[in-house]
Amino acid sequence: MQTQTAEAKRERVPLNGVDTPTLFATINAVKGQPELAKFQFRASSRWLEGTHSRSRVEAFSGAGGTHSHTSEFQFDADHPKVLTGTGMGPTPAEFLLHGLLACLTAGIANVAAARGVTLSRVDSTVEGDIDLRGILGLADDVRNGYQGIRVTFRIAGDAPAQKLREIVEQSGARSAVLDVLRNGTRVEVGVEAA
Repeated sequence: MQTQTAEAKRERVPLNGVDTPTLFATINAVKGQPELAKFQFRASSRWLEGTHSRSRVEAFSGAGGTHSHTSEFQFDADHPKVLTGTGMGPTPAEFLLHGLLACLTAGIANVAAARGVTLSRVDSTVEGDIDLRGILGLADDVRNGYQGIRVTFRIAGDAPAQKLREIVEQSGARSAVLDVLRNGTRVEVGVEAA
């Protein structure tokens, strides 16, 4: 008779608002059927005026089907007045920072729940440095995007500080958004006549 590992013996219960039993069921399903892991997310956008646009998150495909979100999500983006906008929404570069924090924070909740750690607080800040000379075409040696991004987490739970740091590190190691920022990805931009 094989002995079960401590990991297998531990009963999975929802923790930190994470449906831990479903998380592990998903991991096991993907182990058995790797094609379930292929997802495609979609969004569309419409220019409103000036630097103001509105994007909508669309249905996505994955886990063998097409899925809709439980609510419709729309996001306005704009530039602040100091950058010729009207301030009707965050800048696209700020959405990137939001995406990074949201991805890392979700990962922290999942990793902590998987490791049986109850979280009592997860706060974070992010700062990104951009030199507009690149975007404005004033300096070819200055990149258009962020030159540096700094993320700081303040995290508390029922585990020692070292274990909490390891949870944050594991979240970063598995973050889709952090991976794109650190490693880049191929982006194709096409044009269709309207």
